[in-house]
Amino acid sequence: MLTISLDPYPLLDVVCFLTEFPQSLSLMSSPESIARLWSAEATAPWQSSDEIRESIRALLRWGGFKPTGRSKPASEYLLKAIRENLYQSINLAVDACNVVSLHSGLPISVVDLDRASPPFKVAIAAPGSNYVFNTSGQTIDLGGLVCLCDAEGPCANAVKDAQRTKTTPETRRTLSVVWSTRALGERAAGVAAWYRTLLESAGATTHDVTCS
Repeated sequence: MLTISLDPYPLLDVVCFLTEFPQSLSLMSSPESIARLWSAEATAPWQSSDEIRESIRALLRWGGFKPTGRSKPASEYLLKAIRENLYQSINLAVDACNVVSLHSGLPISVVDLDRASPPFKVAIAAPGSNYVFNTSGQTIDLGGLVCLCDAEGPCANAVKDAQRTKTTPETRRTLSVVWSTRALGERAAGVAAWYRTLLESAGATTHDVTCS
């Protein structure tokens, strides 16, 4: 079983799980059960709110990061993209992640496990840390932001995931990280359970990951 170590972070409530796909993502499509959720008004088990958005921002501010402007939580970008009809399907792994994030209000990271190098930990990035987050080579300043890290350093967080570990058409195994705060009770666990159900209904297999 995969284990992820957690550095001290009093507000953090994080749930992780591993997904195995029966084929590479290029050979799988997002089913109707996921596609029909691409609307902020779609019926879903979870709904976002201004209270949830502020709770997530407070979580990210704890380490000194400023989650505003271009550095706001990924879940907020998703809501804007959906309302402006800007979102396009990417692949099954990312689409499932994004519909769950959209409706729950919780940021979620998806990492291609075969492009990352264990061991994994969740920790606050040091001042001056950064990584490339898209194919254009743009970087994000990570200082003070709680991140998932592998052997090479930070690779994902609640704002923007690293380009080096993002999914590709060949992806077969992913690690999902649901970012939440203790202020929202058991929300992360409930959201992760729904997320896993969507993936499993699309033919994937999910596995528990220990975070401690």
